[in-house]
Amino acid sequence: MTPPNANGTSMLSLRTLGFAGTALLVVGGACSKQNAARSRPPVPVPVTRAHKADLPYTIDANGVVVPYQSAVVASQVEGIIQRVAFTEGSDVTQGQVLFQIDQRPYRAAYEQALANLARDRANAENARRESERYASLAQQDYVTKEQADQQRANAAATAAAMAATQAAVSNAKFNLDNTVIRAPISGRTGSVLVKAGNLVHASGTTPLVVINQVRPILVRFAIPSTQLPLLQRYGVTGTLGVTAIPNGGTAQVTDSTPPLGLSIAPGDQGPSAQRGPPGASRPGRSGASPSGATSSQLVAVVEPEHGTLAFIDNAVDTTTGTVLLKASFPNPNKRLWVGEFVATQLRLFVEQNALVVPSSAVVPGQQGPYVYVLTDSSTAQQRPVTVERTVGAQSIIAAGLRDGEQVVTEGQSRLTPNAKVTIASPQGAPTGRGGAGRTGGRSGRNGGRAAGAGASTGAGGTP
Repeated sequence: MTPPNANGTSMLSLRTLGFAGTALLVVGGACSKQNAARSRPPVPVPVTRAHKADLPYTIDANGVVVPYQSAVVASQVEGIIQRVAFTEGSDVTQGQVLFQIDQRPYRAAYEQALANLARDRANAENARRESERYASLAQQDYVTKEQADQQRANAAATAAAMAATQAAVSNAKFNLDNTVIRAPISGRTGSVLVKAGNLVHASGTTPLVVINQVRPILVRFAIPSTQLPLLQRYGVTGTLGVTAIPNGGTAQVTDSTPPLGLSIAPGDQGPSAQRGPPGASRPGRSGASPSGATSSQLVAVVEPEHGTLAFIDNAVDTTTGTVLLKASFPNPNKRLWVGEFVATQLRLFVEQNALVVPSSAVVPGQQGPYVYVLTDSSTAQQRPVTVERTVGAQSIIAAGLRDGEQVVTEGQSRLTPNAKVTIASPQGAPTGRGGAGRTGGRSGRNGGRAAGAGASTGAGGTP
């Protein structure tokens, strides 16, 4: 029997030792991962409860403000403009004097027409009497019937001439009256396009001024034709409400918004609110950005204007697949301006007992949207949901969630399915079953905010 090779024995021993070491490393790595998972602290997250609420069904669209009616003021006679009797850009009432044209040639023509009328009236009266006189003489055979008929025709001719002269008087009076140009409608005037001292023509293409009626005013917008059945269903039951917000503003009003329509950014609240050098952010406010820079920019906050649906077009635009609508707004403060683009919202009906959660709680995924639901064991369970629609900052859940269940509203990117979590207080500090930890979502990033301005929990509030 041949003795084993010493080199072969040593090689086998080395391979055996290598496999054993690899197995120990794998087992050790798995144990370390399990230990790390067990020692991972709970993640503090803000939560809110899904609840039922009555939410309106609205259709958003972009619209443009158009005048309720518009009048292009032009001259109906030719002449020199002697006076402009209004200030351009001002409000005028129907019948108010706007322009004065030189009246002298038209007054002379009117007086001449009156004189011609007086002459023809006298001739007609004389011809009538002559006709009656000849008719009486013809019955007594003092004149022939031919002479009587001639006088009767002469009387009719003079009467017709008097009627023509009367029409000439009316035309001259019309031209004389049109030398004073009055406002055809009440509204707001634009720029004066023809100044005093200029010659205007009756057939001129340049108007004198344009008047737009802005109280009330209309907003024109279009909605998809797929919404037409709902519009036909709820539009006949009553007047539908419409709101309009200029695209340059926002309808979200915070507690620090002044009542004058301008919101001063936190950190620069004005002389009465500052407690430090100009431009320095105040403690407890979010005026300082994460980089430490302060913000003093004025942000316009525009309240929405409320109106009613006034017009539905009788056909669908086949090019765009939309239906044209018009809404009427009282516009008492003239905040809606002709030609302005506005964000419109048409309210069709109110959905009763809809299950809602903040839109920030819904996370889009490859398999569809989902939410993290807080279980009794303080874990975040990932659950797919069906979102019916979104209304503002709230989402209506059609399936996948029950009333009263707690959902995570922020910090979902730091969570994994069935991860341990704790409920974060509005100030961002964890409370309840977990210990202290780094706050999640906006609460961690904005830890310097004042009390009450911390994590957003949506319409449901902090449970």
